[in-house]
Amino acid sequence: MNSDLRHDSYKIMSSVKSAGTKPEVIVRCGLWKRGFRYRLNHKRLPGHPDIVLRKYRTCIFVNGCFWHGHYVEPDIMLSTKCCRIPMTNRDFWVEKIRRNKARDKEVQRKLAQMGWHCISVWECELISSKREKTIDRIAFTLNHIFLEDHSIQMLYDITESKSKMFMAAEE
Repeated sequence: MNSDLRHDSYKIMSSVKSAGTKPEVIVRCGLWKRGFRYRLNHKRLPGHPDIVLRKYRTCIFVNGCFWHGHYVEPDIMLSTKCCRIPMTNRDFWVEKIRRNKARDKEVQRKLAQMGWHCISVWECELISSKREKTIDRIAFTLNHIFLEDHSIQMLYDITESKSKMFMAAEE
């Protein structure tokens, strides 16, 4: 590879942002329109999730298909319809995508241990024809999480209050 091409590749790759990307903005706007309020890139949580909804104890990661190896099996590492692994410097890219996938899995495991739910949204799910359906699915999942978390707590509160009433009547 000649030095001009290498320099151009370096400039292109170094200009890729990690926060405030177009897919992330699409998800944020969709959630905001549906009434969800969130924080961005929470520094105290492992992996600095793109979107954090504390009320729902949920982190949303908006993943680029290339950078996180969408549909790519870690042991095979072949190109897929939405993640084309470059032929130049292939070993570097294969190893980078493997590390990213392993880090994603580890971060989600840590968040689950802390009691957080994780949702991963892929860049290819946000193309204009699938966008609304994807954001509706996220909203449905968030509402389901909220209802499950609060229905268990309410059931516990009702059971506890009945047992206290019963005990008070015995005395």
